[in-house]
This record gives sequence, C-alpha cells and structure tokens, in this order.
Amino acid sequence: MAVADPTLEIERGLHEEGASWVLGCDEVGRGAIAGPVAVGVSAVLPDCEPIPVGLRDSKMLSEKRREALYPVAQSWCSVSAVGLADAGEVDRVGIVVALGLAARRALVQLHESGVGILDSVVLLDGSHDWLTPALSRPPRVVTRVKADRDCASVAAASVIAKVHRDRMMIAYDAEHPGYGWAGNKGYGSSAHYDALRLLGPSPIHRLSWLH
Repeated sequence: MAVADPTLEIERGLHEEGASWVLGCDEVGRGAIAGPVAVGVSAVLPDCEPIPVGLRDSKMLSEKRREALYPVAQSWCSVSAVGLADAGEVDRVGIVVALGLAARRALVQLHESGVGILDSVVLLDGSHDWLTPALSRPPRVVTRVKADRDCASVAAASVIAKVHRDRMMIAYDAEHPGYGWAGNKGYGSSAHYDALRLLGPSPIHRLSWLH
C-alpha cells in the first residue's frame, strides 16, 4: 500500500495557534550499538516554501536518495541543526537521557542561529516526550506517532540527522576498520557482532549495550 506524502497540516495548525516556529524533531541511532545518537531539528516558519518533491521519512529512502535530499531539506527549512550524544554518554546516562542531551545541543544551535525557542512548538516523533525533562525552560512539545512519515518538518529533520550521522559512521569506519560501519552504520548486524567477537569493542562502541 502506498504511503501518502508528508504534509504541513499539523505544522499549519500549530502556527495558527501562535507558534512562531515549528521545530520538527527526530532521532537517529537510538538502537545502534556503536556511535552517537543524533537528534535532528528543523525550524519551519508559517511562510515556508512548498515541501520538496520526494521528501520522506529517512527510513523510507535509499541512501542515495537521502544524500540527494539532504541539501534540499536543509535549504527548505529556515534553519536546521543536529545534536549528538556520544557512546560514552549513552553508557553513563542511558539512551533516553542521552537523547535529551543531543536534542538540547541541537536547540542551542538553533537559538544561536536566531530561532526563538520559547516562541516555538517542538513537533516530536513518537509517543514519549523525552525532551521536556532535558530542558530547564522547555518550549511546548507535541508528540505524534509517525510524525516522521506524516509531517514534513519531522521528515526533513529525519533526513538531515540520518545523513549527518551516516557520514560520521563512514568516517569512523576508516579510523576503526573491520566492523563494517560504512554499511551497518553502527547497528548490530550479524557481521558486526562477528567482528566484535574477533576484534573486541572499539572506542565508540556502547559498552553497556554489549552485555
């Protein structure tokens, strides 16, 4: 069954309720056993341009299509950012708190670019608001299941975060060869686990996830 293109219906409603910006927010790398978790945020204004042709949730796109859409999604948003929490932080504080750290770092980047965070509404993919507890002065956060599929701002954030993190993992693959990160991007494929048994963990493995 074909999936409908993402729209700006939810974003338009939030703008009409008074949000200056809608910040689409999505995470990438949550389930990986190596590398950082990344949170992408895209800031969309009420008068944004039409949605780029072909924009989708990153999971529905090939790597080639994601790479092609990456600069398009970046230029479509008023501004975007990717925040990271590294493997050591995931080990120390757990994945949910690490997501909050990464998102906070992305929001700081947006603030420094002129986005009024407290005048914004964050449109967060999923059903769990893991963002609000990470912020001392949180904006309004609206959660929505399948927002990465249905909401253009979140689809853009997912593409931007996915390509950003994938490029990092490809670079790490050259630094720490043998784990196949250029292909598996740090996720736990059978070949990745085979390499772990042979080589042991690298400096960017999430050690708490390997037990």
